[in-house]
Amino acid sequence: MNSSSNGIRTAVLLAFCAVTQAGCYLLESAQGQLSLLSRREPIARVLARPTTPPKLRAQLLEVNSIRDFASRELGLPDNGSYRSYADVGRRYVVWNVVAAPEFAVDPQQWCFPIVGCVDYRGYFVERRARAFAAQLRAKGYDVSVGGVAAYSTLGHFDDPILNTMVGWDDVELAAIVFHELTHQLLYVAGDAEFNEALATTVEQEGVRRWLLAQGRDADLAEHELEQQHYLDVIALLRRRSDQLRRLYASELSPRLMREAKSAAFAALREDYARLQARWDGRAPFDSWFKGEINNASLASIATYYDCVPGFQRELDAAGGDLEVFYGRVRELAKLDRASRDAAVCAERASSPRGSDPL
Repeated sequence: MNSSSNGIRTAVLLAFCAVTQAGCYLLESAQGQLSLLSRREPIARVLARPTTPPKLRAQLLEVNSIRDFASRELGLPDNGSYRSYADVGRRYVVWNVVAAPEFAVDPQQWCFPIVGCVDYRGYFVERRARAFAAQLRAKGYDVSVGGVAAYSTLGHFDDPILNTMVGWDDVELAAIVFHELTHQLLYVAGDAEFNEALATTVEQEGVRRWLLAQGRDADLAEHELEQQHYLDVIALLRRRSDQLRRLYASELSPRLMREAKSAAFAALREDYARLQARWDGRAPFDSWFKGEINNASLASIATYYDCVPGFQRELDAAGGDLEVFYGRVRELAKLDRASRDAAVCAERASSPRGSDPL
């Protein structure tokens, strides 16, 4: 492309950004994605390189085995995803911004082409995420900013294994591969709770089957104990979330509501500390509880787990047959949102949710 056409393209993009902040966000997201894709190398090539560090080599060999298991035994997409490696040169690949009103449990939503409405905005550059978070705080929102080590492009691109995952154990690697491939198997635009709970259910079942297939009974027992700890914390978060929902629906003055809100989050920390003591300090979400806890951070956890019990019931109804389970879930995906919620998300409290077109 010659310099003249480059100049025209740049002018058009700048004009697009000038018209709408959303345009700039989408442009930056596209640039970040293209930059990530340009760094991909086939795993086979990385393994063949003599200078590849032993730790990375061992993990990529494990990824190959996990990736084959995902398609062969779990019926997940057999494509080019997680068959390449990319070093993005930073600790996280993206930073997600979640926001919720001062007196509301449900997060703000943003709506985009293809993926529909989601409960976060992701940024490939941390300072941009934090700048956007500062804007939302200035408007009175509770805000959470969290680094993300992996995500899915829903099969639109071949997602690579990233350097941000290096250092994880093989169970964590298996969990993320199974989770993200499930998004490629089925994704309902605009229904984050459905999508994340489905992926979490397949992830948990997939890890169980993967460990059993290797005869790793001790590792499976440890993993199941960790999962029970997760569920205990999620139940704790759900109870406090329900308490806050009732509080925000009350007619208290803003001052009294802020005091009650602060007390509820302080009680949440105390509840978690008691769980930690019971588990000899080995409890999930340690880093989460060490940070700021507010409506937004609470919502960011609930999205992944609120509908998992409903999907587990569907898997049980399918007799544990994943192909039958996927068929049942595809039928659920055809329903309207209210009907899907009634089928698998009945435990989740419902209330109006704010959204922003972009």
